[in-house]
Amino acid sequence: MDAVRVLITGATGYIGGRLAPRLVEEGHHVRVVVRSPEKLRDVPWHGSVEIKRGDLTDSDSLAGVFDNIDVVYYLVHAMGGGGSFSDIDKRSAQNVAAAARDAGVRRIVYLGGLHPSDRELSTHLQSRLEVGRILLDSEVPTVVFQAGVVIGSGSASFEMVRHLTNRLPVMTTPKWVHNNIQPIAVRDVLHYLIAAAATTPEVNRAFDIGGPDVMQYGEMMNTYADVAGLVRRRILVLPVLTPRLAGHWVGLVTPIPRGLAMPLIESLQNDAVMHDHDIDDFIPPPTGGLTPYREAVRLALHKIETGEVETAWSGATIAGAPSDPLPSDPDWAGEAVYVDHRERDCAADPKTLWSVVESIGGENGWYSFPLAWAIRGWMDRAVGGVGLRRGRRDPRRLNTGEALDFWRVEEIDRGKLLRLRAEMKVPGGAWLELRVSAGPNGGSHLDQRAVFFPRGLAGRAYWYSIVPFHGVVFQGMITNITGAAEREMVAVQETAGARDSVGARDSVKAKDTESAAD
Repeated sequence: MDAVRVLITGATGYIGGRLAPRLVEEGHHVRVVVRSPEKLRDVPWHGSVEIKRGDLTDSDSLAGVFDNIDVVYYLVHAMGGGGSFSDIDKRSAQNVAAAARDAGVRRIVYLGGLHPSDRELSTHLQSRLEVGRILLDSEVPTVVFQAGVVIGSGSASFEMVRHLTNRLPVMTTPKWVHNNIQPIAVRDVLHYLIAAAATTPEVNRAFDIGGPDVMQYGEMMNTYADVAGLVRRRILVLPVLTPRLAGHWVGLVTPIPRGLAMPLIESLQNDAVMHDHDIDDFIPPPTGGLTPYREAVRLALHKIETGEVETAWSGATIAGAPSDPLPSDPDWAGEAVYVDHRERDCAADPKTLWSVVESIGGENGWYSFPLAWAIRGWMDRAVGGVGLRRGRRDPRRLNTGEALDFWRVEEIDRGKLLRLRAEMKVPGGAWLELRVSAGPNGGSHLDQRAVFFPRGLAGRAYWYSIVPFHGVVFQGMITNITGAAEREMVAVQETAGARDSVGARDSVKAKDTESAAD
């Protein structure tokens, strides 16, 4: 496909945040419109796109945003936005349709939802269907993709499956658990979205898209359990469990808030499978074919385990959602998360402070309560973990992927960032992150963050059981690291001063010898 000028709405969302860098990689000029450009400040592709401020519900704010654009991607949806979200969706779609028409845009691409044609739809699905109709009637050629459950690290649908299956060996579910679902991998959704930009002008219609597998929702959960190494879950169907009650339950057991769980559950009241299959006549499938559900789950879990989640449902603005992802990489996939965050200024320069940070662990220790670290290592070994016995390869330098006691170096931006992923036996995922920067008044600044994702009740109990030790371990750690850097700075200065003194004395002696010789 030749390079085109693209505008993405919803770039801070799950799909839009993945589509933007891929379009950039393919050589397209990408512009994004967001209400809060600040939310894109730290994304890796920030400097590769043109960012415009605008609110789709306010037509005046869109003046000039659509100028000189070939293709518009409409990837916003007010799901979870309260009782008026359908009105917000309608107004946004009408504003985009008018702006695209007036600016001479040649193509709109919209991602909607799979739905039955002969059943009453939920408010959520009805709203998505109406948005598609508005765009199709816009006088701008439009491709509407209708997808069901999207499987990918951080997607709301996948996170709901994952957390329910991880935490509940026995599940009580509504009868929709036996409805047929045709999930699709997020990588295949992106394939179709990118390819749609090259469709011919006469194409103005909706297409169903889905993966190669059709299964019941209960089968999806048990296939996930198999891929994740869990025992098969028992599912008890309760015909009286309404979507509202189910939404409350999902909100309680998973990180997905009730306001988002409700429309997701309502969408599952009917089968969500493809009715038309002619997408291949217009857009060929990806090289190697569409991704099977089992493989999509494996890929998503790998991304989560390695901390490589690109975008998450929590990145979008959703009423009632948990707080924004942590202001650090990676986005933490919208998990229930516990954080111990401490920061401290240091008199030493950033280079000296970094040298201490990069030397932690192994024979150098962890700069805090050695007995506590030793006991934690013994406990880990007692339950089959690696303990502290692995040490480190080099006493002063770390590389990405290296083992460091019971951690592994997940990311290192030398001089700035060290992120360690725990490989100890804990009921959840744990990271330790150390960031070094210049101090506000000279010297340097250390930002220390311990992050823990609990797994089930055991994970929560584990976190709260160690909270009393944090004041000793983590406060001592940041205090001693900065203290060590300051002592090292003093030692270097004293050594340099001693060298200068010796040099001065040698210079005086040389002059005296010269005078005596004269």
